[in-house]
Amino acid sequence: MFKLARRYLGAVKKEIIIGQTSKLIEAIFEVIVPLIMAAIVDKGINGGEGKPYIYKMGGLLVLLGVLGLISALICQYLASKASQSVGTVMRNDMFRHINRLSYAELDKLGTPSLITRLTNDINQVQQAVAMYIRLVVRAPFIVIGSAIMALSIDAKLSLIFVVVIPAVVLILYLIMSRSIKYYKVIQKKLDRISLVTREGLSGVRVIRAFSRQETEQKRFDEANDEYLRISLSVGRLSALLNPLTYAVLNLAIAAVVWFGGFRVNVGDLTQGEVIAFVNYMTQISLALVVVANLVVLFTKAAASSVRINEVLDIEPSLKNGDYMGGGNDSDAVRFDNVSFSYNSSGEHALEGITFTAKKGETIGIIGGTGSGKSTLVNLIPRFYDVTEGSITVNGTDVRAYDFNILRNKIGIVPQKAVLFSGTVAENMRWGKQDATDDEIYAAIKTAQAEEFVNRLHDGLNTKISQGGKNLSGGQKQRLTIARALVSKPEVLILDDSASALDFATDAALRKAIAQDTENMTVFIVSQRANSIRQADKIIVLDDGKQVGMGTHKELLEGCEVYREICYSQLSKEEVEK
Repeated sequence: MFKLARRYLGAVKKEIIIGQTSKLIEAIFEVIVPLIMAAIVDKGINGGEGKPYIYKMGGLLVLLGVLGLISALICQYLASKASQSVGTVMRNDMFRHINRLSYAELDKLGTPSLITRLTNDINQVQQAVAMYIRLVVRAPFIVIGSAIMALSIDAKLSLIFVVVIPAVVLILYLIMSRSIKYYKVIQKKLDRISLVTREGLSGVRVIRAFSRQETEQKRFDEANDEYLRISLSVGRLSALLNPLTYAVLNLAIAAVVWFGGFRVNVGDLTQGEVIAFVNYMTQISLALVVVANLVVLFTKAAASSVRINEVLDIEPSLKNGDYMGGGNDSDAVRFDNVSFSYNSSGEHALEGITFTAKKGETIGIIGGTGSGKSTLVNLIPRFYDVTEGSITVNGTDVRAYDFNILRNKIGIVPQKAVLFSGTVAENMRWGKQDATDDEIYAAIKTAQAEEFVNRLHDGLNTKISQGGKNLSGGQKQRLTIARALVSKPEVLILDDSASALDFATDAALRKAIAQDTENMTVFIVSQRANSIRQADKIIVLDDGKQVGMGTHKELLEGCEVYREICYSQLSKEEVEK
């Protein structure tokens, strides 16, 4: 927590100082009030000063109340401003940092956990900042100030404070030391709820298609019950806090009244001083309860800050290069004995991959499920770093490139078509923000999306709902292909991105790409032999290994895996055609 404080509280130092000073002024006024009350009782009521004195001191009470209110409002405003500012900056920093992380780190952390950390955890810290400004100075000052003022009135009766304050502190320590371990667990249980909720909502069509609503409800109930169980455990402990502290403090108030009454009878105390003592004890009781709640709040914030720091402290495994040039090698992409394993597990997802893709060539990549096709193409834009070997784009190792320079050269269409809420045109301009409507329509035409886009009621200005849910799977795939084409990349990667298209549209798409993408190197990842048979070069993968490379005809003669794939999908006449 202190690490986050050093990083973010410096920017709101002025708000903290002024806010806490304002709250301290309010606390000073509050500590003075019991003395004025004592004076009203002793001098105005019992001492013969009469109504003028009562009115004068009553006016002073009102003035202190108004000044205290103004101070409290200033503090409240500054605390809200500071906490919201810290929360906003922290979210921005965390989101920016997450976007710098590689796929490997994101896979490890998990999307549901990152969402919880960006929302719930930062909210906990944000709330702690507000309470730090508002109450961290005030509550201890009230406790110490009230004790000192009571001591100045009567040292003997103040011995009650000497017993009560340590007793309350002991209660706070015993309860909080046992409950603090639960708060980090609670946040992890929230991660689990977030995971189940996200899967249930994003996969609602599949869940209903298989009538698995009850199973998913059971999963959610189990995750929710786990969260409830931990929350109840810590809740039972925290629930003891206020009753125990109030019990001790109410006994202390009774002791003040009891022993104070005896001292009034012998003339050592006045009635007003006993009232002041009771007020000070009440102030201490309320302040200690506030301290107890602060401890709970800061304990939660401490657990959340650990989780936030876990993300912010992760150093991206992919270091940005500084090469800003374009490269001039005739080889668009070259793999040189490339091997790769996820999370350094030692088990290779790819092993010994070597090939060269010239500018303007079409490279087909085919293989069974899990053979490493998507992994291979994800290495080109450097979503992951190779474990062994090297990959060059235009003759320069991808690890030397600045990320933006490298990825501006590459247009990638992932397996899962992802569109964002906004208009069709806004989605098309992701790769090139200043793209004209003519450029967009040209890309849409190549992607075989012209017909259905023209049918949309607002054309390019048609709104796309979140995730493109108002479009079919084939329409989304064609728009994502068009989005990649708008920027006219040097390398286009189609990662099984035509799986939802019919054979005729798929064929028309491949023909259009071949005609409209002069000098563009195209990688087509597919499980359909028909989709890659016309490629200049076909790479065949099997269990992460390159088992064949060549043209369709060459592979039919020399690669058994490719031959099996072709004959499993096509007739003998179609294969040999």
